[in-house]
Amino acid sequence: MDTRKEKFPYGMPGHNLSEIEREIPIEEPPAWPVNDKLKVIGKRVQRIDAREKVTGNAKYTSDIKLPGMLYAKMMRSNVPHAVITSIDITKAESLPGVHAIHLIENDQKEGEENNNGKYPMVKYVGQPLGGVAAESLEIAKDAIALIKVNYEEKPFVIDIEAAMEINAPIVFDVPITQQEDGGDVGETHDGSKGEGNVRGPSTSSFFGGPRGDLEAGFREADVVVERTYRTQVHTHMPLETHGVVVDWNADHMMVYASTQNTNAVRNEMASVFNLPKSKVRVFCDFMGGGFGAKHSAGSFGPMAANLAKKTGRPVWLMLDRQEEHLAEGNRPNSIQYLKIGSKKDGSLTAIQQRSHGTAGVNLGAGVGRIAQILYPCPNFATEQYDVLTNAGPGAAWRAPGNVQGAFGLEQAIDELAEKLEIDPLKYRDIIDQSEVRKVERQRGAKLFDWSRRQPAGSGKGVIKKGLGVGQSTWPRFVSLDSSVEVKIHNDGGVEIRSSVQDIGTGTKTILAQVVAEELGLPVSAIAVNIGDTFFPVGPGSGGSVVTGSITPPARNATYEAKKALLKLVAQKWETDSSELFIENGQVGSKKDANLKMPFKEATKLMRTSQISKFASRSNDYGGFQQPWGLAFGDLGSVQFAEVSVNTDTGFVKVDKIVAAHSCGRPLNIGQLESQINGGVIQGVSYALYENRVMDNATGHMMNANVDQYKVPFSMEIPEIETVIVEEYSALSSTDAYGIGEPANIATAAAIANAVYNAIGVRIYEIPITPSSILKALNKVS
Repeated sequence: MDTRKEKFPYGMPGHNLSEIEREIPIEEPPAWPVNDKLKVIGKRVQRIDAREKVTGNAKYTSDIKLPGMLYAKMMRSNVPHAVITSIDITKAESLPGVHAIHLIENDQKEGEENNNGKYPMVKYVGQPLGGVAAESLEIAKDAIALIKVNYEEKPFVIDIEAAMEINAPIVFDVPITQQEDGGDVGETHDGSKGEGNVRGPSTSSFFGGPRGDLEAGFREADVVVERTYRTQVHTHMPLETHGVVVDWNADHMMVYASTQNTNAVRNEMASVFNLPKSKVRVFCDFMGGGFGAKHSAGSFGPMAANLAKKTGRPVWLMLDRQEEHLAEGNRPNSIQYLKIGSKKDGSLTAIQQRSHGTAGVNLGAGVGRIAQILYPCPNFATEQYDVLTNAGPGAAWRAPGNVQGAFGLEQAIDELAEKLEIDPLKYRDIIDQSEVRKVERQRGAKLFDWSRRQPAGSGKGVIKKGLGVGQSTWPRFVSLDSSVEVKIHNDGGVEIRSSVQDIGTGTKTILAQVVAEELGLPVSAIAVNIGDTFFPVGPGSGGSVVTGSITPPARNATYEAKKALLKLVAQKWETDSSELFIENGQVGSKKDANLKMPFKEATKLMRTSQISKFASRSNDYGGFQQPWGLAFGDLGSVQFAEVSVNTDTGFVKVDKIVAAHSCGRPLNIGQLESQINGGVIQGVSYALYENRVMDNATGHMMNANVDQYKVPFSMEIPEIETVIVEEYSALSSTDAYGIGEPANIATAAAIANAVYNAIGVRIYEIPITPSSILKALNKVS
């Protein structure tokens, strides 16, 4: 491969900005300067789809209406563990307006015991059993109510600690594998190891396995913190529920999906129905929220397709709020034992971590790798166990595992600092080697005014104020299966295409910005057509992957298209195309200021109707640290929390969050702030409100709605201020990465540390409720 050497900005403006020379493929574009010298990159560009959204013209999956469309409803189990002896659909079939009923039959998937029956074993309340397609949703619901399912019920277990007992009812008596949903970004758990309902442990990751000698490390320690932390099951609850509209004719299956991964849904549907990928097309124009659980077609996708196949008509199937809570994923809970040792100078000597969590009938209930990588420590070991229960399956949830892990780790670090009599922020300066987080701590602390912090529990009066801090890190994940097509049309139009979807984070806008910056055009001149598998394959939206994966090929393809256009202009002007440039919609010459041509006029020089260039994500400059695309870096954050605690009522109010973040080159400041705000709000909700409540006697979720499943309303949302640190690593042609995961990881830990600072008593379990505060203060039994 031919290469050339190129100098790139490197480091952080206002701190350590310099240049670095990289050897890059010869076809890659020249290095961009820092954002201050660019036209639209790094600016507050309005979302290109903002008008459609605020006027209600944006069409979501649930808005799709097709000629002859039927409406479907899923039938679900109402018991947590059973063998189905029979299903009687006679009455439902005869209901006027019902067009088809499809029952899920026993296909003996791995992890399902052979019950020698026609139907699969029931493992949790809400498990899909079948579906009905009818003229209206109301008729479909009525038909579901008429279906009679006879169960032979079996013992079940819901509570995680009860499931760990030797004599607990067994959820699966065979090895199982983790259900891949595309959002787990490298984390896998082995369901073949372990006994009973306890599977595992997982002891290693792409960051490596155990290191050093724990016993020797703790012998060296002058101070040790040893605690157990607990986090709850946390459901996804996006505004738009999971769902599809499937239109399947003889030659082609068209799927309109609310999805984070059009390509994965296309591949899954093709596989399920043994179709060539070329015969399945998935489309997602607007998507109303997805935090990790919308990477697959689930059970509802194949159900809608089967009903469409039976009826020969399009089928609409959107889940309701209860189904969303019960069956479409959750953040698993955790019981984490953490032991950390430190010398008097603050240096860490050993970290031991052991966790148990339940993802219901799925695996993946770990606590991430944040304890392994956030703070260097020579002696480390983790054991992460999955505990199977008769409850709905867990799924990836915005930084899987790491949010739970940060809640324990960052509290333990604060406790170590207190025992060492060091300010917790200064202690992190000692043990954290990240230069980026050092700058985040400095700038965040100044904006937050950390100097206000008083000793824990020293406040006077009923309302006590507290300040806390928490940190996070997240790797720079990249998907190499990320491609785009850029077209320059002979009428001056410019278009970018990819199957990558915009899940509300602003992917359409940043793609338009990248193309506009490279072509010297306004953002409004760029047409963005994405979310359609008819276009080149794009990455799924998960793990903060999209920006770092899709923007480099977007720029690279645009650069190639621009070179082709400038070559045509150069031929007309009889000059060298390397002397030409495009700026403010004009083609110009570096040598002759009199040579000018409007961009639109230049496009008329084409011999064909368009210039079309494709590009895929190339390797990072210098190569990846893992073969599948991972560059270790500091996509992390430092978050500061200020709380008020009413010691009479136990009510906790988060007054303010200052969130300092980095994500490489910031592409759109407004959208980054929006992402951070969303992550912080979800973190506040996780720390104080959200909690799946199960009835251990029946196996039913007691708050599967939007009333009793508590989330913060506008009055509970704190003031949020952001600090975005530009950080150039010279790894790609855009040097930009995502921020979705880091924005969510540290919030709950920072709040917990602030609550301790307010009342002087630590809370080791979330959600932190009025009841838990009053118990901690010995005001209730």
